[in-house]
Amino acid sequence: MFTKRSSIVLTISCMLVIALLAGCGAGNNTGQGSSNTPASAQTEEPASSSNTEPAQTGGEVNIYTARHYEVDQELYDAFKEQTGITVNVVEGKAPELIERLKREGASSPADLFITVDGGILNTAKTEDILQPIVSDVLDKQVPADLWDKDNQWVGLSTRARVIVYVKDRVDPSQLSTYEDLATDKWKGKVAVRSSTNLYNQSLLASFIEVMGEAEAEAWAAGIAANLAREPEGGDRDQAQAIVSGVGDVAIMNTYYVGRMFASEDAEEVKVAEQVGVFFPNQDTTGTHINISGAGLIKHSKNKDNAIKLLEFLTAPEAQAKISQANFEFPVNAETELPELLKSWGDFKRQDIDFAKYGELNPKAVEIANKVGWK
Repeated sequence: MFTKRSSIVLTISCMLVIALLAGCGAGNNTGQGSSNTPASAQTEEPASSSNTEPAQTGGEVNIYTARHYEVDQELYDAFKEQTGITVNVVEGKAPELIERLKREGASSPADLFITVDGGILNTAKTEDILQPIVSDVLDKQVPADLWDKDNQWVGLSTRARVIVYVKDRVDPSQLSTYEDLATDKWKGKVAVRSSTNLYNQSLLASFIEVMGEAEAEAWAAGIAANLAREPEGGDRDQAQAIVSGVGDVAIMNTYYVGRMFASEDAEEVKVAEQVGVFFPNQDTTGTHINISGAGLIKHSKNKDNAIKLLEFLTAPEAQAKISQANFEFPVNAETELPELLKSWGDFKRQDIDFAKYGELNPKAVEIANKVGWK
């Protein structure tokens, strides 16, 4: 029989059980996070930390490249360390890589095609092996004039094709334009590699676009008539020739001069120290530049990883490494230049669509053959 005393005892017992159960529940919550921290703060904390440390995504990205520089592999290794994404590289000559990509079609493992000429990049585009690149990060890091107009490739670096002169025989005040090199003033004094070289073909193609075909042909004829010797060797050979007295001026890419300064070969360093770099056409059409760039393969199996790599390569840190190691000009304006490039100063560039280098290449080859530029 229930008494008033029994009822009070039962009530107190029930309250103790409820309190004990509540305490257990609180203990379980404490194991997941601080009981003083709101649930919303607990969910926001991981997102905040992921913004400070790159996510280790893993996977791979496959590159077909016509660039053969040690710094590139160093950057691919750094990218893997930062992201966990393995970079697999196939090297070759650009035309051969394009043909391979065409043969492989949808079965190709390639995600990116990288090369060192705007005309070749345009060829890859016209052969329908690329697709548009979409990235807000790349839009911020690379200016619009260093993109394909349809976003099928993006620039990674640039190099200027300039006049290099012997300091003890040529005063830079004597220099002005590419056109001036084709006048009698420089008869027997110009050194340049063969017209079969792609850099010279793209240079001449740019003149066809900028000057018109007739003036470009007259320029090529003037260069052929003013050669100090028959074309031979690469760009560095032209610098060595003028220093040795075979000619006074050479047409070269700037980055070769930089690489000579940094060479382990003492003779190359000595040559570099005796030449100066002049950026022609600063009061007219600007200095010719060419571009090293990357296209996203149409059938890429690792599209997101490929874009991440492009974003990494065009960030200021990677751009600085490319410039310091290879003396190319960065595409990202936030990049710190090496002292040598700073010493050359700013310069006006040709305003031209890089696609023209490819479109006008056959005409450039035809003109060079016609005027006897071997």
